[in-house]
Amino acid sequence: MIKKMILAAAFLAVNSGQIHAATLNADGAWNVFDVDEFSASSGGLEWIDIDGGALSFDFTLTESAYLKVVDGGFSGDQFQVFDNGQLLGETSTASNNYPTSLGLDFDQAFSNADYSQGVYLLGVGSHTITGLLSISAIDDIGDDINATVGAVSLTAVPLPAAAWLYAIGLAFFGAVSRRRIINA
Repeated sequence: MIKKMILAAAFLAVNSGQIHAATLNADGAWNVFDVDEFSASSGGLEWIDIDGGALSFDFTLTESAYLKVVDGGFSGDQFQVFDNGQLLGETSTASNNYPTSLGLDFDQAFSNADYSQGVYLLGVGSHTITGLLSISAIDDIGDDINATVGAVSLTAVPLPAAAWLYAIGLAFFGAVSRRRIINA
């Protein structure tokens, strides 16, 4: 646990001011990130864009939404997920499957419990989502790979069924009232 806290503190210290921002829309589409200690400009395990710079996903919500995070590289990876610098949580533990990888098929990875994933409910407001590889898959000789590809998606929380029934009821009463006014 102490190692994870040290990694998180180092991640935040190294990346303050050096983060490339990508906009995240609540459309359920997967948005890719990479982790690679050799490509990262900091030499760390933070989420990066293809150019090696630290990556954040920035957006403002007017209603609650679900943030999904999934690993598509070798299973066995695990991520810490941050919102505005605060730890949201860690993705699920996954068994190592090196050298098998799902690559960029994030729907398949998310539906497969062998791949690390997490779902977080976010409230109304501004969000900056970042992440850190906290546990790496290992290769066939037992060394940490410290490189993977993953993705995040954002999906608006659907209104409860009662709210839909209420809206339909209002529309029905509005139509009936309008019809009475026209026939009067």
